[in-house]
Amino acid sequence: MNWKLAENLRQRLSKEQGYYRSSGDGGSVRFALGYPNVYGTGMSNLGLHIIYDILNRRGDTVCERFFLPEKRELAEYQRTATPIMTLENQRPLDHFDIVGLAVSFEMDYFNIPLLLDMGRVTVRAAERGEREPIVIAGGPCATFNPAVLSPIVDAFVIGEGEETVGEIIEAVKQAREEKLSRQETIRRLAAVPGVFVPALYELSCDEQGRVTAVSPVETEVPERISRRWVKNLDDYPAHTVVVTEDTEFNLYLVETGRGCGRHCRFCMAGYAFRRPRSRSLAVLKQEISEAIKFKKRFGLMGAAISDYPEIDALCRYIRGEGQSMSVASFRADSVTPVLVKSLADSGMQTLTIAPEAGSGDMRAVINKGIEEEHLYKTIQLGVAAGIRHFRMYIMVGLPWEKPEDIEEIAELTHRLKDFMEAEGSKGTLTLSVNPFIPKPFTPFQWLPMAGKKVVEESLKRLKARLAKRKGIEVKTESLKEAYVQGILARGDRLIGELLCRAYEDSGSGAAKVFLRVMKDAGVDAGFYLYRERGEGEIFPWEMIDVGVRREYLLQELERARERKSTMMCFDGCRRCGVCS
Repeated sequence: MNWKLAENLRQRLSKEQGYYRSSGDGGSVRFALGYPNVYGTGMSNLGLHIIYDILNRRGDTVCERFFLPEKRELAEYQRTATPIMTLENQRPLDHFDIVGLAVSFEMDYFNIPLLLDMGRVTVRAAERGEREPIVIAGGPCATFNPAVLSPIVDAFVIGEGEETVGEIIEAVKQAREEKLSRQETIRRLAAVPGVFVPALYELSCDEQGRVTAVSPVETEVPERISRRWVKNLDDYPAHTVVVTEDTEFNLYLVETGRGCGRHCRFCMAGYAFRRPRSRSLAVLKQEISEAIKFKKRFGLMGAAISDYPEIDALCRYIRGEGQSMSVASFRADSVTPVLVKSLADSGMQTLTIAPEAGSGDMRAVINKGIEEEHLYKTIQLGVAAGIRHFRMYIMVGLPWEKPEDIEEIAELTHRLKDFMEAEGSKGTLTLSVNPFIPKPFTPFQWLPMAGKKVVEESLKRLKARLAKRKGIEVKTESLKEAYVQGILARGDRLIGELLCRAYEDSGSGAAKVFLRVMKDAGVDAGFYLYRERGEGEIFPWEMIDVGVRREYLLQELERARERKSTMMCFDGCRRCGVCS
């Protein structure tokens, strides 16, 4: 062990409040819970806090956290051959019974082989020895498409993990009592509802590489794994557990609700985390009241905070207690004056709006439900409350997009900037523009991603149309990264194998060489990115059942073609299948 690196972890721990630290007894299940990115990013993930708290409250489980070291520190780990260690007790990962990963973003996939290997855990699941930890993954990416990480992960938690994770611990304890082997223990996990064990399923492909079947290899294994989801969120309060200054936004996070019923056709979370559920105002007030002592700004989390039924009452309570607040997101068609005023009074200087598309035609395709009048209303409320700057999220490369739709993005931006100035704001309007990526379990999963040259030309045209206007900024993400993300989002086990090869080739630089590794292996990136799928084609994630019927998704795809709107979820609705 490198004592300097271990001391760095101890110093970081000393700056936290609310962590658990116990060595446990001989019968405890030892669980290393990791986030495949740096500490500040991982500690901003509310799911990590929730699972960490649930496991440590059990009394029969010792859960410790680990993260990807910062770049300079990572080099020191590698130079001294020091294993990745947990924060609480500075233990290498191979000292644990289970290594759990919370996976929220596709680009973090490249960090997973690195963390396991440096934690002295064999990267490929099929090659792990009898005494090595069981590797489990959960989070949004594990639910949407576990196929890519299947060569690495022993078992996936499909859906929300609050209830599943305890059942996994019970299964491991029972297997230990029965003195089962590692592989028998993993097979036992497959009996837990909501757990997918890749080794128990085989994926068949035709000569072109298209999936023809995803089948269980044993009769007692279910053909499809149903997503687990919490029916009553009040049973599982979700808030920051470990308080630290070193997070992305330095907030105390409180989740107001989960899921979304707006039916935006591009949004994976809107389909895979349906149905929408809200926490009671009483529970939220209690969580906030207990956290006031930490003297931090409250970050309200949810798919669309403005859709929370009692948002005004919640804002009044937070401000009435003398506290400041921020929000993860809100919708321009449901934002309220009370919410905007509360954000402004809390010191927020930039308000974000997300029409996602510039033209009404494209917003009809994606079923966004935001009209231009909603954007004007939000700006008006913001300026009146003292907010000067605004940010707007836009996608390019949407299905059936035409050059005039890109022109309309520029025209909309100019109109909004004109309106800002007319309302008295000389602030900045920032466009955050990203390529559209068709994701699993959305109506667009059958469609191709727009070609890179098409997107490049659209971005070039958009920037040229806005370049001369003062007070307008255009920010875009890396196009290369967006297309790699597209491959990972809709990939299969072959992509997972190439991910492992990229790590073996370049270690921490795997993301940079991934496309080259694909090319060297004779695998066409266009097969995953630019190919339209037939209605009957089997997807690599076909073994997962999120509750939304395939027929419904196809209906929504047709409605998108016809520019027909779909109304949001309502009580008694049985359209998509989730509530049937």
